[in-house]
Amino acid sequence: MTGEFKNLAELCKISCDRYADRPLFGTKTDGQWKWLTYGEFHQRVNDFRGGLAALGVGEGERVAMIADNRVGWAVAAYATYGLKAAFVPMYQAQKPDEWRFILDDCGAKVVFTATKDIYDTISNMKPQLGSCEHVLSFDLPDDDPNSYQGVMAKGKDSPAEMLSPESSSIAGYIYTSGTTGNPKGVVLTHDNICSNINGVQNLFDITQEDRSLSFLPWAHAFGQTCELHLLISKGSSMGINDAIPSLVSNLSEVKPTVLYAVPRIFNKIYDKVNAQISEKPGFIQSLVARGIRVAKAKSEGQSVGFFDKLAFAIADRLVFEKIRQRFGGRLRYAISGSAALSTDVGDFIDALGIMVYEGYGLSETSPIATCNYPDNRKMGSVGKAIPGVRIEID
Repeated sequence: MTGEFKNLAELCKISCDRYADRPLFGTKTDGQWKWLTYGEFHQRVNDFRGGLAALGVGEGERVAMIADNRVGWAVAAYATYGLKAAFVPMYQAQKPDEWRFILDDCGAKVVFTATKDIYDTISNMKPQLGSCEHVLSFDLPDDDPNSYQGVMAKGKDSPAEMLSPESSSIAGYIYTSGTTGNPKGVVLTHDNICSNINGVQNLFDITQEDRSLSFLPWAHAFGQTCELHLLISKGSSMGINDAIPSLVSNLSEVKPTVLYAVPRIFNKIYDKVNAQISEKPGFIQSLVARGIRVAKAKSEGQSVGFFDKLAFAIADRLVFEKIRQRFGGRLRYAISGSAALSTDVGDFIDALGIMVYEGYGLSETSPIATCNYPDNRKMGSVGKAIPGVRIEID
């Protein structure tokens, strides 16, 4: 067991010390993947923490982020935790009115933006935001004091010691979609998130050798807790997907062992493969269908006859193995959440030799409430309550 984590600042420090020379984040530049180590990442967190402190960020204050997944997102988050401040992520695709509401509602002191356009938009609305003192951006020249590198430079000149937040203190706010009005802010403490991480430590045998391709937004509780925080706690690595159209090619390059996705992604894979199979000769279609049935029977513990085993082996050689290679050929776990996964889709992914584990949760439960896990898995269910969680039906 990795150990019980008390807060996210300590989680980052412990893992970065323990796995200092291991790769953490991979980013693609000019067609090449470059990997940042845990030690290098931790130095950036330390420098950025000093930069935020120089901007006046202190205990209980809020740092907001409007950006898709990137190394700087994680740097800013862990630097914020180490000042006993709260991190408030948002989506690049959100509307300016939603940004304005969230920034005003949470009382953010500092806002980081992904692009110059968003920077200009937030700068123009700054007079309407009573608590906002600094608008910063990744997309400004390095020598601009409001740039990411500018904040980092401040921190190198003025280091700030990492503080260890109380477990009960607020780690961040996750704003859920405002289908019934404005977005609703879910307040999550360090204990909320760490209890999830501690609860699943022994359920999956994830190690420092595991790797994901990150494309689920960390601004969502699922991506943030289950991928970012959990994999860092295990010393694993994450390639950061640069664009959704590049997802399939990036999978084959990064060769992940763990895939975090929502049913919509699995449905697209299922539909695309089925469309390709429908163009094959009838005997291939029959073989694939039989292979899926055999795989399902095996996963349910049923006995399988010789000819069924043979049919599955042929289907695996001709079809399933080729699809696995498109995922990089190393995928062990497919973790699905945020909506119900069709059993047909789940059975198909299973038949490929990729174990599907579905769970259930809410932003308010940070987010895992229940999940399937090795030796405790039932397709079509959302599994059992994780350690530390009690389910009541009222």
